[in-house]
Amino acid sequence: MTGMQELYVDKIVVHMSVGEGGDKLMKAESLIKEICGGATSVRTIAKRTVPAFGLRKGQSMGCKLTLRGDKAEDFLRTSLNIIGNKIDASRFDINGNFAFGVEEHTDYPGQSYDPQIGIYGMDINVVIEKKGVRIARRSAQKKKLPSKQHVKKDESMSFMKERFNVEVVE
Repeated sequence: MTGMQELYVDKIVVHMSVGEGGDKLMKAESLIKEICGGATSVRTIAKRTVPAFGLRKGQSMGCKLTLRGDKAEDFLRTSLNIIGNKIDASRFDINGNFAFGVEEHTDYPGQSYDPQIGIYGMDINVVIEKKGVRIARRSAQKKKLPSKQHVKKDESMSFMKERFNVEVVE
């Protein structure tokens, strides 16, 4: 594929949920910043009250950050190595995006277990696109995206196999 049909990693959203605010959330924010190369995270807020999980609407419960460009690709390579370069086919959606989890932050290089901090896991969501998507998002002269510019699930899987040497498990 060349030109406008070439796939690329648009962004990666890294999310760490701790289920409560306070000290635990502060530790998670510092960890995610350190792991992702100094990017600043934003807090995620509970949308509704769930008594079973001890959540109240409007309460801070986690943090997330978005990576783009070379930082995103480097972080993705590291994260894929941690999970053994294998992703289930069911992790891909119909738009070619996919998500996976890393159970322990200590698997990342430079991270070690600290009893004061504990162990945190994270969700990694990857958005894959083709060039030219901007025409559907811009404010002036917005146009409908042609169907050939939409990323399909199988295109995304083959892109991950070729570019990142990932084994897609059926």
